[in-house]
Amino acid sequence: MEVVNWKGIVESLLFAAGDEGLSIKQISQVLEIEEAYAGEILLQLTEDYEADQNRGITVVQFAGNYQLATKKENSTYLKKLVESPTTTTLSQAALETLAIIAYKQPITRAEIEEIRGVKTERPIHTLVGKVLIKEVGRAEGTGRAILYGTTKEFLDYFGLRSIEELPPLPEKVDEEYIQEEADLFFEKFQETLDT
Repeated sequence: MEVVNWKGIVESLLFAAGDEGLSIKQISQVLEIEEAYAGEILLQLTEDYEADQNRGITVVQFAGNYQLATKKENSTYLKKLVESPTTTTLSQAALETLAIIAYKQPITRAEIEEIRGVKTERPIHTLVGKVLIKEVGRAEGTGRAILYGTTKEFLDYFGLRSIEELPPLPEKVDEEYIQEEADLFFEKFQETLDT
């Protein structure tokens, strides 16, 4: 009989869930096991991370959801990575995601994905890592999805005193105009990051 590596599976699930994390109930449903057993697996996984001083990640709990996170003792190096000039450029996906958040905040990842038509987990992680966006609350309803908004650092990058100073969106929209404006916006933003 094959032995199931429950801890490895839970670790994979937490990694895939990203910053939204998973509740014990969600884990137990996916694994088709009792919630108590899912809780034991999470506890064992957490203890494994804590016991091994060579590991750089751990399991944390926020608002009833569990997620993988970096260990606090590595924060100095993570800060250097974020502030490093070699990591200042943003992908087109990150720039598009940032523009949507700036104009539609507070907004959930699902709403951003609906507008973009593609997954946005990685661009959101990048923007959070660069402190251009942050969690500003939780949406009402099932799952209480994370709401994202821009940060003071975002305003500083663009030389804005408040989000109200963003240029207004045109009322009449034509596809060519939108593409032109988006290209100008991204170009200006990228120049700001490069300087």
